[in-house]
This record gives sequence, structure tokens and C-alpha cells, in this order.
Amino acid sequence: MPGPAATYSAAIDADSGENYHVAPRAEKRRRIGPDAPCGVLGEFLGERRFSTMYKAETRGISVTVMPRFVEEESSPGESRYFFAYTVEIVNNGDEQVQLRARHWRIIDGRGACQEVRGTGVVGKQPVLEPGESFSYTSGCPLTTPDGLMAGSYTMATVAGESFEAEIPAFSLDSPHVRRSLH
Repeated sequence: MPGPAATYSAAIDADSGENYHVAPRAEKRRRIGPDAPCGVLGEFLGERRFSTMYKAETRGISVTVMPRFVEEESSPGESRYFFAYTVEIVNNGDEQVQLRARHWRIIDGRGACQEVRGTGVVGKQPVLEPGESFSYTSGCPLTTPDGLMAGSYTMATVAGESFEAEIPAFSLDSPHVRRSLH
């Protein structure tokens, strides 16, 4: 029997070099979480060091984010810290939706906020039937060893109605952050 990763179709976006995959409708009930065998998504991406998972659901659209610090792409001596995050978007609703746009708020460790808006994700505007999911991995460079990200995806129904699906706030933490207790 093939391993869990065999049920996903995978690709690398030619424009951005980012990873993404679409899980077929049959995968509706499979959830990636603490009970998943050996970290299904981690095996798929060849990465087993995911940190905490963050999750939000809006109108049946579940968004789960798993961030991690990427030491090999960072240079703390030059104030360069790189974080990767994997997002899984699951349509738990009753109707087809399409992800049209993204809006991110990125806050570094000093509190400086940057907003990023764009069409789709990783060069795609995925259409999700009920029960389907779409996952991708992207990254965020910061000049501080920690930060926060949050945002929303603009989703559209077949009837043309648009709504914002929440991307949960998640922390970007590196081992280089200095914490103090008061």
C-alpha cells in the first residue's frame, strides 16, 4: 500500500519556485494534526520539523498554517531571518469556492507592519469543490528574529458572492530571539 504522500498531486510553481499540492475530493475526511501518521504533510514536503499549527475557519473554509524558521536561509549576524510557512486550505462547506486574492499583515519583532496584497497564491487561483483542499509553502524574510503574520483570502462562490476567509495569526519564532521575563 502506498504511503500517505502518494495520495497527493504535487508541483512546483514555475514562476515562484514554491511548492503546492491539491488533495482530491476523497481526502475530505483526512486531517493533518496530532493524530496524523508521522506527519502526513511533513512527509510530503520532506520536512519533519514543523512547529505549532494555527487554524481558523470561516464559512466552511478551514485555513491551517504551520510556520518554521529556516536556519540555512538566514544570516542572524546580518539581521536576516527567513521563515517558511505551509498553508492548507480545506473546503468543508457545501459549495464550490475559488481563492481569488490574498492579504497579509506581517509584523516584525519591533512592531513594524507591512501589508501584502496579491492575486491568488503561488501563481494559482485554486477552485475547491466541497471536501477538496489546496496546500502550498511560501516564505517570509524578516530583519528581526521574530514576528507575526495574519491575513485573509478573498474567496468567491459560483454565484459570484465574495467573502474573506481568515488566515489565523501565527508567530514567526527563531532560536535567535532574546526573551526576558518580567
